Amino acid sequence: MVAEQHGLCCICLAAPAAHVDHCHRTGRVRGVLCFSCNAALGQFKDRPDAIRRAAAYVEGIAWKPTLVAPGVYRLPS
Repeated sequence: MVAEQHGLCCICLAAPAAHVDHCHRTGRVRGVLCFSCNAALGQFKDRPDAIRRAAAYVEGIAWKPTLVAPGVYRLPS
């Protein structure tokens, strides 16, 4: 798998691939990542919605939630 990735992390494409990444729900191996990218996915708890919001935030698109009731927020569509 590392050879197929040319020794690079699947996400950043810069650091050496050293950590086997897997889906915690299914156990399926997804690829090999560097330490930082593997840790980042863990911090995001493998939540694609949170990862997409983080990417939008980094690109300068701030998702500002609207408070609709105490403790209940709605994100813009």
